[in-house]
Amino acid sequence: MPAPSYPSWRFYPARLPAPDWASEVLGAFREARATIGSTESHGITSDEALAAVRPSLEEQGFEVERGKAAAQKIWRPVLFGENGKPEVAYEVDGFQSKEMIVMEVEAGRGAANNADYRDLVRASLMVDVDYLILAMMLEYRSGHQVTRSYEQTKRRLNAIYASDRLKLPLKGILLVGY
Repeated sequence: MPAPSYPSWRFYPARLPAPDWASEVLGAFREARATIGSTESHGITSDEALAAVRPSLEEQGFEVERGKAAAQKIWRPVLFGENGKPEVAYEVDGFQSKEMIVMEVEAGRGAANNADYRDLVRASLMVDVDYLILAMMLEYRSGHQVTRSYEQTKRRLNAIYASDRLKLPLKGILLVGY
């Protein structure tokens, strides 16, 4: 049996092929595998994972969060108020304006704390966002417990896209398992 490719990924909706930009994004995760591969490396934080893929993503035109200081964060507007000033905005890990892609990289407790749902809802509310890249760990180990965040999120997205009850305003979601 051949070894699984890295990173694992799936594009939604499944009836459409992944956009051309997806292969370059996946390449950023592939290049950083030695640092962020969650089946080999344990205890990596989302900030560390984001830092590892940042150089490649920036070459692709992404703005990528650089730290926790206000000037290093990236905000996407949701609602505008008085004089057109953003009244509600959400912090994101990355944004690429050409294709209108927002990116979130989760680690550790991402799936257990439903961060994937939060990211999905927030991306759906943001102005000028057509795509969401949601990067989840393949495995997160805490003591003897193993959480497979990518698989959990994949099951959730499969259910959302299989159901006719929830219509998302996004053109697509690239789920990445690192």
